Amino acid sequence: MTLYGLLKFVHVLLAIIAAGANITYGVWLARAARERQHLEHVLRGVKILDDLLANPAYALLFVTGAAMIYVGEIRWTTPWLLAALILYAGLLVLGLLGYTPLLRRQIAALRAGGPDSPAYRSAERQARGLGIALAVLVVAIVFLMVTKPAVW
Repeated sequence: MTLYGLLKFVHVLLAIIAAGANITYGVWLARAARERQHLEHVLRGVKILDDLLANPAYALLFVTGAAMIYVGEIRWTTPWLLAALILYAGLLVLGLLGYTPLLRRQIAALRAGGPDSPAYRSAERQARGLGIALAVLVVAIVFLMVTKPAVW
């Protein structure tokens, strides 16, 4: 196995871990919305998945991707790669500066006022909207990485 092949394997595995963890959030949150006595536990679980699996995997995706560029024959300016990197930067900003603090705020609002409080409802709506936007970005990045479109 070549170094590039090993890096590609790790890169794909990290993408599966990151996106896979993110996909579970919607399932857990939908279940918790129906069984509200578990809502805080589920939100804390989502926070743990985000902090310990998804976010580190997204960070390492950049490291392995950069390493593949370094040892491979592709350039940073390749159009599909550049587009994916721009989307990735947006994903990081929205995820780290938007979703992560919003999730903390959502948990705090739940503890302070319960699931029917205006603060919790507001945080829940914002988290849902931001989560959908992040999912769209992830799907777009995966599309670019897999299809490597030559023509826009």
